[in-house]
Amino acid sequence: MRTSLYLVFVLSGASALIYESIWSRYLGLFVGHSAYAQIIVLAMFLGGMSLGAMLVGQWSARCQRPLLWYAAIELAVGLLGSVFHPVYVAVTQLAYEVVFPAMSGPVTLLYAKWTIASAFILPQSILLGATFPCLSAAVLRYTAVQPGRVLALLYGANSLGAAGGVLLAGFVLIDLWGLPGTVMTAAGCNLLVAVIVLLLLRLQPARSTADLERTLPYLDEWTRLSPWARRRLWRLLLGVSLGTAIASFIYEIAWIRMLSLVLR
Repeated sequence: MRTSLYLVFVLSGASALIYESIWSRYLGLFVGHSAYAQIIVLAMFLGGMSLGAMLVGQWSARCQRPLLWYAAIELAVGLLGSVFHPVYVAVTQLAYEVVFPAMSGPVTLLYAKWTIASAFILPQSILLGATFPCLSAAVLRYTAVQPGRVLALLYGANSLGAAGGVLLAGFVLIDLWGLPGTVMTAAGCNLLVAVIVLLLLRLQPARSTADLERTLPYLDEWTRLSPWARRRLWRLLLGVSLGTAIASFIYEIAWIRMLSLVLR
């Protein structure tokens, strides 16, 4: 069961980065600047994912059927992805014909473009962020030991799929099927993941929250700390994680700009 879920998360990660790479192309056409489009996509993609993870994270530990919810989220992402292109065409046409001519100046026009561009991708980004808490809660219930290793494998599987997805989208799928076909491929991956997970649930029903509690022996060590020490340690870990994330994505933006000069 665990191995199947790891493989499923590889496919989910591939679809997520196909979306990210394709959204940059779509929004570049809309806002008229590829660098601005990359920044908007990165901010909305990561911000939406963090929001989705925070909203679902606490709840997933108490959820009785997190794997079913994971399948539902993947289904929702796939359905939104399948209508992304026609919605993009309709909304951008409306914006150029009705909204933008009514704008009072260039600053207002810029804000309107960025707001519409963000709205295109934020709902799916929030849903994508909710996938990891649900799936990790489900996988931990099938594992008696080493929850840290389980979470690391899940994250690694998702990241591996993400790397494959962005390479596949950038070098193969866009040339074969263009932007609409590529975004439909990502949506198809999400729908396939939902179907596979539902089949796995029929073969092996989900376990209860009590099973999850038995897989978290490290909580005993955590509870031995004083409330003051827990707060200090928690803030330190959050601060380190925040700093690492800021540095990582400053690198990403800088590397994209530098490599675009070399590979042009």
